[in-house]
Amino acid sequence: MKILLATNNPGKVREYRDLLSRKVSGRSAPAAPLNTSITLFTPADLGIDISVEETGTTFAENATIKARAFASASGSFALADDSGLEIDALGGEPGVRSSRYAGPTDADRIRAVLAKLGDLPLEKRTARFRCVVALAGPTGQLWTSEGTCEGLIAFSPRGRGGFGYDPIFYLPSLGRTMAQIPRYLKNTISHRAHALQGLRPIIASLATTTPDP
Repeated sequence: MKILLATNNPGKVREYRDLLSRKVSGRSAPAAPLNTSITLFTPADLGIDISVEETGTTFAENATIKARAFASASGSFALADDSGLEIDALGGEPGVRSSRYAGPTDADRIRAVLAKLGDLPLEKRTARFRCVVALAGPTGQLWTSEGTCEGLIAFSPRGRGGFGYDPIFYLPSLGRTMAQIPRYLKNTISHRAHALQGLRPIIASLATTTPDP
């Protein structure tokens, strides 16, 4: 079974390959591999170059739009997600605009978030990462699953791992930001890991019943 990851974002590609494999940086992943017959591809691998406009108003709508577009373009199953950071003190911003918020780079977006929060006390800087994963089939099938990860917004970036807002997403139970924890640990607690967990039984079932196109 072939699954097209509907992204060329290297951070997301790396996480999905980790989440669907047995080993992550030498340690066991949160679950066994789904099936050795599953092969993951990126659009670049298949020479697919399409631009999908994220016109939805929710993570679920945008994930569905992307998954269906790439499933149609490839003729195979496509896995897409839409995810972002929701900060309670900012009314849920940046939300679905997380990847397009206040500048073209992660550093720009982080600076904008920190500037808006200013010196707000840590206990009032509550936030969460939210992710919706959508799996679309070439004949119109669709499954979705949502996951979240709760935390706080730090006063300054910390850590060199991860991507996006990870350097300012503080995990009180670990005393570190998402960018400071190892990949194997992130892949047990992240919003993306929780969202994908809901689709694992479906993917496992499809892998045993779907002929390779």
